[in-house]
Amino acid sequence: MDILSEIRKRAKALQKRIALPESQDGRVLKAAEIAQKEGIASVVLLGEEGMIAEKAQELNLDLSGVEIVNHLRDEKREFYIDDLYQLRKNKGLSWEGAEDLLKSPMYYACMMLRENRVDGVVGGAILSSSDVIRPALQIIKTAPGIKLASSCFLMVVPDCPYGENGVFLYADPALNPNPDAEELAHIAITTARTAVFLLDAEPRVAMLSFSTKGSAKHELVDKVIEATRIAHSLNPDLLLDGELQLDAALVPEVAKIKAPGSPVAGKANVLVFPDLNAGNISYKLTERLAKATAVGPILQGLAKPVNDLSRGAKVEDIVDQIAVTVLQTQF
Repeated sequence: MDILSEIRKRAKALQKRIALPESQDGRVLKAAEIAQKEGIASVVLLGEEGMIAEKAQELNLDLSGVEIVNHLRDEKREFYIDDLYQLRKNKGLSWEGAEDLLKSPMYYACMMLRENRVDGVVGGAILSSSDVIRPALQIIKTAPGIKLASSCFLMVVPDCPYGENGVFLYADPALNPNPDAEELAHIAITTARTAVFLLDAEPRVAMLSFSTKGSAKHELVDKVIEATRIAHSLNPDLLLDGELQLDAALVPEVAKIKAPGSPVAGKANVLVFPDLNAGNISYKLTERLAKATAVGPILQGLAKPVNDLSRGAKVEDIVDQIAVTVLQTQF
């Protein structure tokens, strides 16, 4: 069984409720139908009932069993407005401002998650990443002990002998533009935790650079070296090494030459990129040239799971992200 089928299978056993706030998008409605019928999650759509029914009929979809919450008329709306006001008033948010924010289905879905009415939220088929991440950070916030939220992509590369049988986590390709050494260390540790439940394998984390073990000297290399040191100090049992070039991280023959004795080189399944430029370009390059499946961005470090989508996401991508979100409820 491939990794994505395995993730869906594991999600079915957990019986969680996932909110989808973008019910005006046909891809989201089709994904809701699949997730509900296959038992991957109990789906909650946000939006106007008549509009959703009309769109479903137009697309010949069966949304029986899918709950619909009209966030503009929901019985909990006043309570959520007051709760959001209390949560954000020290940041200058007025009651009227909270009322206005909760006209957004994404904000409303995050309030439903905060109040345990759903177990996770998936958005981003229409919304930009910032419009998904902002309410998540404002309402759900980071988990205790987590320095910063970050992101990763689950990359499934066909006919690939590297990583975890062609499966990798790439971090951080979506959230932190230029993390400093300490932030990069925390991204690495958080992504390793994601690997444990998502890959069901021991994480082997490569801190990537254009240098391997001192082959080049530059302040950009120094950042990765320092991040590696900090990560080791915070989690000495983690299989993590750097600085490593990509070929040294993945290819055993190259690793023997460039990084002999490394516990990670030649067998990394978690790739931590030094900045957002490198991470974002690399995941898109892998997706397009290697015909890889990219699931994400998977948001990490939040107190409860909220996940983003590429606006170019296909229906199956949305279903996979729903399944990933279900698994995140365990951690």
